[in-house]
Amino acid sequence: MSIYLLNWFFLLALIPVAFFWLRRAWRIGVRRDFSEVALKKGLPAPNAERYAPYELIINLVGGLVLVGVLVAVLGFQALGRDEWIAIAGSTLWLKIFASFALSRQAHGLSAARRRGPGGSP
Repeated sequence: MSIYLLNWFFLLALIPVAFFWLRRAWRIGVRRDFSEVALKKGLPAPNAERYAPYELIINLVGGLVLVGVLVAVLGFQALGRDEWIAIAGSTLWLKIFASFALSRQAHGLSAARRRGPGGSP
């Protein structure tokens, strides 16, 4: 399999990823559905509404960057191969890390509050 074919596969795989992230931002921002905010093991944080704006920004920025890359490459051919791969790859990894950090922060704070002052349950 040639590198050219893998590049097309990666580029076309960005379409469902961008759709998923933008749909998630839509659900959080417009529908006020917080069931997908700061997920840890498939469960949202107990106080998901508090972390919803951060999750909204993470998903919206990630989705818009990927849509921008798709439009620039497929529509205008404005980006070279190395450029769009670098932008898309960095966006994917940064979104994954940011969502992971947010979910750990949201679930970690709620566990610390349950323990109360002094750290005992």
